Amino acid sequence: MNLLDANDALGAYPDGYYTASARPLAAFPPLRGKVVADLCVIGGGYTGLSAALHAAQSGLDVVLIDAQRVGFGASGRNGGQVQSGFNISQQALEQMLGPSDARALWDMSQEAMALTKTLCAKHAPEAVFKSGIAHANWHARETQTDHQNAAYLAEHYGYDQIEPLSQEALYGILRSPVYKGGTLDHGAGHLHPLRYALGLARACVTSGVRIFETTRAQSIDGTNVLCDAGTISASHVIQATNGYGTELTRPTATRVMPINNFIAATAPLGEQQAEVLRRDIAVSDSKFVVNYFRLSEDGRLLFGGGESYGYRFPKDIATTVRASMEQVFPQLKAVEITHAWGGTLAITRSRLPHISRPQPAVLAAAGYSGHGVALAGFTGKVLADAVRGDTDGFDRLAKLPTARFPGGAALRSPLLALAMTWYATRDKLGI
Repeated sequence: MNLLDANDALGAYPDGYYTASARPLAAFPPLRGKVVADLCVIGGGYTGLSAALHAAQSGLDVVLIDAQRVGFGASGRNGGQVQSGFNISQQALEQMLGPSDARALWDMSQEAMALTKTLCAKHAPEAVFKSGIAHANWHARETQTDHQNAAYLAEHYGYDQIEPLSQEALYGILRSPVYKGGTLDHGAGHLHPLRYALGLARACVTSGVRIFETTRAQSIDGTNVLCDAGTISASHVIQATNGYGTELTRPTATRVMPINNFIAATAPLGEQQAEVLRRDIAVSDSKFVVNYFRLSEDGRLLFGGGESYGYRFPKDIATTVRASMEQVFPQLKAVEITHAWGGTLAITRSRLPHISRPQPAVLAAAGYSGHGVALAGFTGKVLADAVRGDTDGFDRLAKLPTARFPGGAALRSPLLALAMTWYATRDKLGI
C-alpha cells in the first residue's frame, strides 16, 4: 500500500477545517504524453512550490507535478506554526557541528522565518501571519532548561525575542492546569497552512510554472521523470515529496520516515475562548508526542495530538485527539468537534532535514521533523538556487547529519513504531 492511497481519495483535499476555510483552487490537469522543461519539481507542498516559484522567477522553464493536489500533504494539514531554529537546540547543534556551522544554521533559520513572512504577505495575505509561539512544559525542570536556552540565544546569538514565563505567567495566557511554565517566542508565529500553500501555487502559475495534478512520479531515470501517463524530460529534477514518495530515491528512503499526526477543530468557543487562550498565539508543549494548538479566526480551538506509524489513520480521529485535548483543557470536556483530519509528515533520526543529491542532476529534500512551515519554503529556494549554480546554501544543508534508520527502508517503520511507543508510554506515565 502507498501512503498516497491509504487514507485519501484521489484528487481530493481532506475534509478538515483548513479545506472548509480556504479559497478553492481550480484543479490542474494530469500530465499526458511527453513534456520538456529546464526543471521538473516532484511534489506540490511548500518545498516544491517555493522551488518552482523561485526557479521560474529566475527565468527557468519549470514543470511541477503532484500525485494529488498542490498543498494536499503536510503543507495543507499542519498546525501552521512558523518556528525559530531547527527541531534541535542550538547547543546540541554546536556540539554536533561546531560553533561556526551551528551559527550559520541559525542564521539560515532566521532567513527562513523572514522568507515565510515575505511570501505570505506577497502571495497569500489571506493566510494571515500572526506573531507568537509559546512552549509549554509539563515539568518544572523542563521550564528551567527552556529559560536557560532562551538566555543562551540572547547572549550568544543576539536573539532576544524569547520571553521566559513562570507557571503563573503562562497560566495568565494559557488556561491549562497541567503546565509548569515555559517561554513565548515573539519572533515566531502562525498562519493558515493551506491558504499559504494555495497562495504559493497561484504565484507559481503567474510566474509561468506549468502544474500537473493527479500525476504520480513512478521513477526517476537520469533526468527523465517517468509518470503514470507520461514522461517529463528535464535538465534538473527536484524531489520534494517529504513523507510521500520517499521510495523514489534510495538515500531518502533509508533516512526519512513518514509518520502520521492528527488535528481536530472544535465548534466556535464563543465566550469560552477566554478559558482556553487569552492571546492569539500558537502553542506546542514538551511531550515527546507533542501537543500543539491555537485558535482559528472564528474562535475554534485547533488542537493537534497523537501519532501513528503505520499507513492507516485511526477510524475515529476525533476521539484520538479528544483524549489529549481534554487532558490539557479539562474545561472542554464534551465540547463539540466539527472537523478532524490526519496528515503524513516525515522525520529523520537526528530531527534535522535530509538534503541530498541522489543523482548528479537530481536534488532531494525531506524530513523537516515538525519544523517544515518555515524551513521547507526556504529549502525550496535553496534548491532553486542550486539548480542555477549557486550551491552554497545547498552544500551547507547537505552536511546535516541524517543517519540511516536501522534496517533501512524495509524495517524502519516497525522499529520506529517500537521506539515511539516506548516514548509515548513515558509521556503517559509522566516520566
